[in-house]
Amino acid sequence: MQEVGLFEAKTHLSKLVKQASAGEEIIITQRGKPMAKLVPIHPVGRTEEQKARIQAAIDGLIATRDRLSTGGLGWKALRDEGRR
Repeated sequence: MQEVGLFEAKTHLSKLVKQASAGEEIIITQRGKPMAKLVPIHPVGRTEEQKARIQAAIDGLIATRDRLSTGGLGWKALRDEGRR
């Protein structure tokens, strides 16, 4: 874990962000006292488990849609019926 002073962190922020995105944790100090920690965030991409859960939810919505019927009414007729 790297420690850098606040002034240096301001001066070299883009370099420190690249280091953090590569997995390094950086402590930012002020007058030798730790004030903040720069850490990587979780990857933006989805895991296979998340993708499977999303697809299962989509499949469930499609199955529900296919089971429901509007009785042949369009959305305008349904809207007007709901306003009565």
